[in-house]
Amino acid sequence: MKLLRILGISLVFACLAACDDKTEVAAPPPQQVRVIAAAVTQYQPSAEITGEVKARIQTELSFRVSGRVIERRVDVGSHVRAGEVLARLNDTEQQADVNVARAALESAKAVFKQKTLAFERSTRLIQSQVIAKEMLDAAQKELLSAQAALETAAAALATAEDALSYTELKAGADGIVTARGIEVGQVVSAAQSAFTLAHDGPRDAVFDVFEAFFLNGAPSADVVVAPVGDRTQEVQANVREVSPVIDTKAGTIRIKVGLQDAAQWPLGTPVVGEIQSSPREGIVLPYSAIASDKGETAVWLVNSENRSVSLRKISVDRYRKSDFVVARGVSPSDLIVTEGGKFLREGQVVAWEGK
Repeated sequence: MKLLRILGISLVFACLAACDDKTEVAAPPPQQVRVIAAAVTQYQPSAEITGEVKARIQTELSFRVSGRVIERRVDVGSHVRAGEVLARLNDTEQQADVNVARAALESAKAVFKQKTLAFERSTRLIQSQVIAKEMLDAAQKELLSAQAALETAAAALATAEDALSYTELKAGADGIVTARGIEVGQVVSAAQSAFTLAHDGPRDAVFDVFEAFFLNGAPSADVVVAPVGDRTQEVQANVREVSPVIDTKAGTIRIKVGLQDAAQWPLGTPVVGEIQSSPREGIVLPYSAIASDKGETAVWLVNSENRSVSLRKISVDRYRKSDFVVARGVSPSDLIVTEGGKFLREGQVVAWEGK
């Protein structure tokens, strides 16, 4: 019994000794991160806008008289030459007017010839004092009247021939028909659009840009343009024209970019253009710096005094290809974590490298 008591006391002391022998837990090393010092820099906002290739000069072709279409010789996509007949109207009425005017001209010529002979005869007779001077004056008056009638008839014939020529619609320049608004058998009115002709020659890339892009001024004149289907064919181009008005339905402003002769892209080719606005200043950070604070955009901020990190909410002015511009929440010289921030926690001590 005494032996058991001694063993029990020994076990108690052994347990107490074990409790006093505490193992020290080593503190974790600082989390390694990469940082960047926030600074105000100059940047140029840019946007990639899709558009299409159009002819620099484009005209609407229409008949100058009304009538029924009896022939259409071209269609959309046809390449035409200057002076080529594109379509014809029924010219029965105009042809009849020409015949009447031509007959009237022939009659006027005959009368003028007759009056000329009569005046010449009166001139000879007055020299021989066979007739009175009043008869010569009358003959001269009739000659002048016949001459005026002849000129009127000639003008009427020219007008009728012009009206006849208006029944043929001709191309005003070399180019490609890009739109058609008439069909054979259709009755058209004067000045009604029949074809749209894109002239051969210089080409433009045309873009419709949202007006918000112009809030801080006109865009840069330099634009990079490339076909949507092959971005390797990009070319440098210049803004040639900015529309002074806004498309109120779409809220866009049209920009025309002059293409170089080397960019021999067909009309209607879809293109993409990188357009830059006026230079601005702001704090630009890489996308790797973005963190989240309960679903809101934030960044990890390093306190250089105690070497700890804290999560700070920010607002973003704009997102770009490889970085973003901070609107609020970051001040110049703040140390922002750009790498290693995925596993950080509030107040954690870090060791950093970077600018």
